[in-house]
Amino acid sequence: MGNDSAPPSGQPVSLDALRVEGARLRWCCDESSLAFETTAELEPLAGVIGQDDAIEALRFGLEINAPGQNIFVRGLTGTGRMSLLEELMQQISPACPLADDRCYVHNFEHPSRPSLITLGRGQARPFAARIDELIEFIRSDLVPHLSSESMRTRQAALEEEVQRRMRSLDEPLQKELAANELALMPVKMGQTVKPAIFPVRNGKPVSPDEFAQLRSQGQIDDETARRIQEKSNEFAKRLREVGEKIAEIQEVHRTALRQLFEDESRSVLDDWITRIERQFPDEAVGRFLSGMVEDLVGKRLGQLKESTDFLAQYRVNVVQPHGVDDGCPIVIENVPTIQNLLGSIEREFLPGGMVRSDHMSIQSGALLRADGGYLILEARDVLNEPGAWKVLVRTLRSGRLEVIPTEFQAFWAGPSLKPEPIEVNVKVILLGDPGLYQLLDHADPDFSHLFKVVADFDTTIDRDQRGVELYARVLARIAKKEKLLPFSRTAVAALTEHGARIAGQRERLTTRFGRLADLAREAAFAAGKQGKSRVDGEEVREAVRSNRRRGDLPARRFRRMISEGLIQIETSGMQVGQINGLAVVHAGPLTYGFPSRITATVGAGTAGAINIEREAQLSGAIHTKGFYILGGLLRHLLRTNHPLAFSASIAFEQSYGGIDGDSASGAEMCCLLSALTGVALRQEVAMTGAIDQRGHVQVVGAVAEKIEGFYDTCLDTGLSGSQGVIIPRACLEDIMLRPDVVAACDEGTFHVYAVHTIHEALEVLTGQPAGRCNESGEYPDGTLLHAAVAKVREYWQMAGADPNRAAKSDAEVE
Repeated sequence: MGNDSAPPSGQPVSLDALRVEGARLRWCCDESSLAFETTAELEPLAGVIGQDDAIEALRFGLEINAPGQNIFVRGLTGTGRMSLLEELMQQISPACPLADDRCYVHNFEHPSRPSLITLGRGQARPFAARIDELIEFIRSDLVPHLSSESMRTRQAALEEEVQRRMRSLDEPLQKELAANELALMPVKMGQTVKPAIFPVRNGKPVSPDEFAQLRSQGQIDDETARRIQEKSNEFAKRLREVGEKIAEIQEVHRTALRQLFEDESRSVLDDWITRIERQFPDEAVGRFLSGMVEDLVGKRLGQLKESTDFLAQYRVNVVQPHGVDDGCPIVIENVPTIQNLLGSIEREFLPGGMVRSDHMSIQSGALLRADGGYLILEARDVLNEPGAWKVLVRTLRSGRLEVIPTEFQAFWAGPSLKPEPIEVNVKVILLGDPGLYQLLDHADPDFSHLFKVVADFDTTIDRDQRGVELYARVLARIAKKEKLLPFSRTAVAALTEHGARIAGQRERLTTRFGRLADLAREAAFAAGKQGKSRVDGEEVREAVRSNRRRGDLPARRFRRMISEGLIQIETSGMQVGQINGLAVVHAGPLTYGFPSRITATVGAGTAGAINIEREAQLSGAIHTKGFYILGGLLRHLLRTNHPLAFSASIAFEQSYGGIDGDSASGAEMCCLLSALTGVALRQEVAMTGAIDQRGHVQVVGAVAEKIEGFYDTCLDTGLSGSQGVIIPRACLEDIMLRPDVVAACDEGTFHVYAVHTIHEALEVLTGQPAGRCNESGEYPDGTLLHAAVAKVREYWQMAGADPNRAAKSDAEVE
């Protein structure tokens, strides 16, 4: 049994030979093999189980220091990826290069481009503190010193000297003017006051207006007026020359006064600068201190008496400090936005809608905090943040970190800061599932060069005695860590059985302990509400049922629509060209199966087999491929000496969404042959299974959920005792059905048939022999395939045996 050449006659295979007994549909954990009463007796498991290969790859990736050796941890969520990373890093304690401290300071030449200062480990904070002390000294000591008695004395000496030199020019001029009945008087001209030459009458200077009035009154004759005017003009030239010399003297005085304060300030600050440079002998520190002194002494001394607010620009922004004894940095960034990765530039809003930012506004990001160590990111989170993947790759490729303003910040007026880039040495550990890895590898050419180490987390472990014992110790750890009630042997057995169901393989157990932990918590909560001292198997099984019940409303609504006749699914009787296929829908961690009515019609023509779902653009690529396989299988089964010339259409009825996957191709084939031959199919038997071009029924996924979905439908409409599901025999060893479905199979109220070929499936569905080819390539009379061969010959003859049309139809069936 199980190949397309047996049995040799036209007799159908016995249904009993294909029917699966309940014991083979579910693995049950032997409670007696568990040598404990509750998990309180067990040593809680330390570490993660079943990930030896991943541990080896992680250890290699953590220890090697070479370009591109970043790590991609590949595995499904819930397999303990993050827990293993944290525990393994603590265990390995990888030796990390000692990263330097980083500071940003004001750039005196280009204020919008803050300068980076890199200092030895543990030196940044002391450096910033010393600069703060210097600023405080300037504010509290330098300003009073420049106003001290000694400085006033030296300033007064300069004033006395300038006054002496000005008098030496002014007094001789004044005497000559007096000798010529003239005098200097201050005259306001606009906003300034300048000296002017006035005539003197009766010992008193008179203005030009008064002088003109005296002349008009005859008190001054013309000769005297002419003489005074000539002398005034003569002395005006002398006055200009003296004024120019006095201006020069005043300019020299101002320069001398400024130099006095500058020299004194430099003298006072020099001791501070020398001590700081000696403590931090770095070239960048020296440049910053020189710039600071030049800015203060050369530009800001005049502002000190009025305000010291500008001193804030001399402060040091420590963006990445380290303690001397700090270990290897391990940074986990849960929100990997561009700003959280690279850092941000904060802005201060000012009155009038303006904004301001300076070097003190720069905030470090995860990449800088992880410098010299490790940065752990969820790949999906990075891809979900706009631009985050691009800046991550750019930083890893160049080894340079550039803090950039956000688009929101760039929108506001004001110059944008562009801090000096920082060279970083960080190893990134990305966590993601295999689909994300494949996506990144395909879409980004840099990915494979930057993430050369792959640590694969297996989703299952062997379901042997050791595996079951490890499960018990995992539950012991959960109970101890979260202070839950201990789990009895029956509870451990129930959770282990559910672990096998999640794994989808009866010989394996899932390592996605996150899902099992959720069930354990729910079961412990229920046991606690009942006042129990431990969790038993019944609480676990009820937690499984409750968990499913909370999420299966769509499935229950679908079955109710079947019961009400809104969705037409027949679970009894016989129909030609109609079969119940099985599909699944995923709702988070839960998967639900449900029946889907497939129909086929066949008639004379040359259109070949038409996939209505594909024509409606509802068919996925895999489903379309499975449909095309039907053409190859038809040629293999029917083996005619003429082209296949007929028109057929196949559809999923009352299906309005996308259809994908090839698990219905076996059912589609049976439906097509039923429509072709007119032989009715049992509507009480649903089918799942993919086919190949030789008629073998192949493995498909979610078989248990599909069986349970049809069982629930039959339960709602009424179990007849003859209902069941056809599955691929290759799936038999991986089924973990619900206990109630297994019980129904044992009681004979529901059936599971495991088939190897399409022939066996046809015989279960029709109750007639499918037929096997004899040595001459013909099927015995009375078999379904014999009737199919006769029908396609009839259609070919109806097509007129036109070679061109026949060739066309043969190509279309393919």
